[in-house]
Amino acid sequence: MKVIPLNEGLYTVNKQKVFTAIQGETEINQAMADKVTLVSIQPFVIEIDQTFILLDAGLGLLKEGQPLIHSHLADNGIDSSQIELILISHLHKDHINGLGRFEDGNYIPYFPEATIYIQRKEMEFALSQQDNPSYIQNNLISLSKSANVVLLDQEEGLINEFIQFKTVGGHTPHHQVFWIRKEGETIFYGGDNLPQYGYLRLPMSFKNDFDGKKALTLRKGWEEEAKAGAWKILFYHDLKRTFRVLETPLQ
Repeated sequence: MKVIPLNEGLYTVNKQKVFTAIQGETEINQAMADKVTLVSIQPFVIEIDQTFILLDAGLGLLKEGQPLIHSHLADNGIDSSQIELILISHLHKDHINGLGRFEDGNYIPYFPEATIYIQRKEMEFALSQQDNPSYIQNNLISLSKSANVVLLDQEEGLINEFIQFKTVGGHTPHHQVFWIRKEGETIFYGGDNLPQYGYLRLPMSFKNDFDGKKALTLRKGWEEEAKAGAWKILFYHDLKRTFRVLETPLQ
C-alpha cells in the first residue's frame, strides 16, 4: 500500500473557526509565540492495487480557479476521476469542504464518480448544528442528498475486504476511524481523535473535542495496539509528520 499525503499548508484557527494560511519561519514562530492554534491540513490518498482511496478532503481551497485538492492529486500523477472511495471521519468543514463547492447557487461536486462513506448519525448531528461555525450547512445538505454518498447505519463493519470502519465518538459524537489492511500491513486513520503525533507524546484531553476524556482513552488504546501491530498512523493536522510507525518508547 502506498500513502500519498496531499498537504494544503499551515493555518491558524481562531474561536470562530476561521482558517488563515501562514507560511515562512517568521509567521510560524510568531503564531507559536502567540500561542494560537496552528494546524496543518493534510488529506491522504491510499493506493492499493491501482485503487485510490481518499481519507477526508481538506479545506476546499481553489488554485487558479480549480480545486486545490485536484492540483495536489495531479502533482502525484492521479486524476480526480481515479478516486473510487472517499472515507470521511467527521463533518467539520476543514475535512469535507474539499468534496465540492457552491457556484451560482449550484453545488459542484469535486468527485462525482467516487463513493463517499459518512456515518448517518454524524450527518444528523452536523445538520442540527445551525449556529456552529465548524459546519457549513449548505454543503452538508447537498452531501446528504448526493446519490454517491453512502450514509452508514452500522457503527462498525467493513467497506470492502481491505477497509474496516468503526464509530468511536470523541472529537465529535459520531466520529469514525478507519483501518486499511493488506498483506500484513495496517494503516490507521484516527481523524481528529489522533490528528498529531504530539497527542501521543503528551497524553491529555482537549477542550475542542466533544468528549475529550473519551478521545484520550481511545488514543491510549490505539497506541498499545499500534505498537503491537506496527500500524502506520496517519496525522491529518501534524505540523511536521505525515505518518508514523510507532516505536517503543515514543520518540
